[in-house]
Amino acid sequence: MDSGAIAEAEHHLSHRAGWLRAAVLGANDGILSTSSLVLGVAGSGASSSAVVTAGVAGLVGGALSMAAGEYVSVSSQRDTENADVRLEQRELATDPDGELRELAVIYEARGLSPALAVEVAEALTARDALGAHIRDELGLEEQRRARPLQAAWSSAASFSAGAALPLLAAGLGGGARTVAIVAVTLLALAALGTTGARLGGAPVRPATVRVLTWGVAAMAATYAIGALVGTAV
Repeated sequence: MDSGAIAEAEHHLSHRAGWLRAAVLGANDGILSTSSLVLGVAGSGASSSAVVTAGVAGLVGGALSMAAGEYVSVSSQRDTENADVRLEQRELATDPDGELRELAVIYEARGLSPALAVEVAEALTARDALGAHIRDELGLEEQRRARPLQAAWSSAASFSAGAALPLLAAGLGGGARTVAIVAVTLLALAALGTTGARLGGAPVRPATVRVLTWGVAAMAATYAIGALVGTAV
């Protein structure tokens, strides 16, 4: 098999890390926080309209909160990355020979002979000095750079999609409402765990068990608290 065929057969998944993390986090939070919220309100003995109103408020507030939180945190990460890039630009302008030696030391530490490390450093510097330092000294690859807007919209959209599922189940009245919320939530969490694992190339079973375990614990705790508060007041 030639090198072209090998390269064609390889499909790395790390480029999905940025949006996948935000999407999985948003969907998981939307499903779990909304189901826990409506279960807590339902456990207090509130009416169906109160339960649904709480769920809608949780969906809207949660989606906006996720978007804002992701944008702020990822923007901070991006600012740090940009500051490092500007530092490299200044160092390349003031001490190009020292920066060339830095690259050579990096390549030598990775296994190249001293002479070959210098040769590679010189070749990459001649082609794109800043790009070589961003990639090999800072470890910042373009596909993995922080993207605030991407993180914000993917979190908000996935939160809303996840929250809509238990919210629909919350519209039911009577004893079927609680059962429906729990059933829908567990099915949604299982699907999310499976999908996230497959998109990220990770084992499916541990991811699914992980989200289901924490989901059951969160729903049980909030329902119990809601029941206690409802009894007390």
